[in-house]
Amino acid sequence: MSTVVPVPLTARNAGLAELHALLRDQHARKVDVPVTAAQVRAVGTHLQLIDTPPVLSEAGVTDSTGLYLPTEICDQGLADKLGIPLPYLRRLRAHQPALYEANINTWLQADDRRFLLRGLRGTGDTPGIARAFLSDRYKIIDNLDVLMAALDGVRLAGVNIDIDGCDLTEHRMYVRVVCEQVAALAPELLKNYRSPFTGAAGADNPLVFAGFVISNSETGCGAFTITPRLLVQVCRNGMTITADAHRHVHLGGRLDDGGSAVRWSSDTQDKNLQLITAQTRDAITTFLDTDYLTTKIRELTAAAGAEITDPDTTIQAVTSKLRFTDDQQREILRHFIRGGDLTAGGVMHAVTSVAQTIDDADTAHEMEAQALRALHLAAAGA
Repeated sequence: MSTVVPVPLTARNAGLAELHALLRDQHARKVDVPVTAAQVRAVGTHLQLIDTPPVLSEAGVTDSTGLYLPTEICDQGLADKLGIPLPYLRRLRAHQPALYEANINTWLQADDRRFLLRGLRGTGDTPGIARAFLSDRYKIIDNLDVLMAALDGVRLAGVNIDIDGCDLTEHRMYVRVVCEQVAALAPELLKNYRSPFTGAAGADNPLVFAGFVISNSETGCGAFTITPRLLVQVCRNGMTITADAHRHVHLGGRLDDGGSAVRWSSDTQDKNLQLITAQTRDAITTFLDTDYLTTKIRELTAAAGAEITDPDTTIQAVTSKLRFTDDQQREILRHFIRGGDLTAGGVMHAVTSVAQTIDDADTAHEMEAQALRALHLAAAGA
């Protein structure tokens, strides 16, 4: 059996309509089922669900039993819950399927806990996909529901916004929101900078726009989060301010399968979504505000002016502390030189511009989130 899991329904730099269509398709195929250890067994590199309850959804009643091919995230959950070293489990999957099966089944047989398996239904003879193996205390907050609740919060706030791009990975959903009506000049921050993409000068395009990022994970890879984001006009570099983020964790009471179907009560679902709508509205009030924007620009400018006399050494030290790869370090140095701003601010811009070029959305968003730390490390001499 194949051990390669195709990435299910992912997107990079998608529009809102494309993201919505992908989420609707995922939502229609989802299989969320509480399982005891006795109801799960490994068959080669697949998981088989046995005597699990049917799943009730808007599409009807779906049989949850059968084979599912685990993703890397699901393997991570299995390794964590069963106490199997993850590198070892991944090596077994790739090279010793029989030992992969034996290890998982041995530890499942000695376990009496309940878990939550999040999957996608297969079609025909094609097995389903096991997306995540989680605690039965995991509170389901689906990406589609988050998106619609967040957009409702935008509507209630009555602010004109644009979607700067959407990403969907096996780990997370990201929706980048920008409001060009809320802008501020940042002449000192951008006076020496030029876009590494177009050569346009920051001195001629000194605007910074307010915005934020909505993110959520359906597979246990993080909380629902709203994070402020500043967008530089000259090159569309974005920098997120993680210290000010709002978070809503996926942790609640245990799932109750009712003996027949997996679903949170409608009251619980409604309260979760109402909270997300309210948090989005509050985030807009806080983050799409000229005073907030100018305060953050002032903080950035204060640190950005430190001169970098030895770019090679500084960028090597900064990227090493932030655990960037050697390839990422080389790209940051290249963008720093092309950007022409030989200051700590130039290091920050180089990190955010490189983030735009990375195909892997999770890596790109993590890099963007590290840009402010890169600024302060560079200003301090790393």
